Amino acid sequence: MNRVVHPIEQESFRRLRARLDTSHFPPLTRAVVERVIHSAADLGYADDLVTDEGDLAAAHTALHGGAPVVVDVEMVAAGITRRTTVCRLKDARSGPGLTRSAHAIRLAYEDVGPGALWVIGCAPTALEELLRLDASPALVIGLPVGFVGAAESKAALRESGLPAVSNVSEKGGSAVAAAALNALLYHPTSKETP
Repeated sequence: MNRVVHPIEQESFRRLRARLDTSHFPPLTRAVVERVIHSAADLGYADDLVTDEGDLAAAHTALHGGAPVVVDVEMVAAGITRRTTVCRLKDARSGPGLTRSAHAIRLAYEDVGPGALWVIGCAPTALEELLRLDASPALVIGLPVGFVGAAESKAALRESGLPAVSNVSEKGGSAVAAAALNALLYHPTSKETP
């Protein structure tokens, strides 16, 4: 189903495209880059994001085929529209060598198993835990934010070879992580294109 885009959003994307040429990006990469930039009003993401069009295409198919979406925090869940998500942070407990965020990832994996899309926008330890699991994700949107562990966890994600969206710098956060997933949700499927 095509979504109705509010005039303010249309104008925002018009202004974004007036300031930054994104026409050279493949379709799904362009959708992710533009939606992330839109969510943060930060044109620097055009050079900071790391994506692979083939990974995005496979994830787009999985997402529209009903694959579960797991998030690390409720802030990410709140930003994802048109889809229910799994977030187990409220049920998680910290322990020796284990953060609440990492435990929540373990609990969520027990719920969804392989093939999910994972959206991590807050805790580097959540991303690190996901990388320790044999989760076989459809996609990992790894965009945690912070000065401690964020850039390193995203580098580890890229080195893992898992299908992913990440960025090189410390910036990130719930809004941009949700935006990356929304880009895939909003992008039409082959059935929806004229």
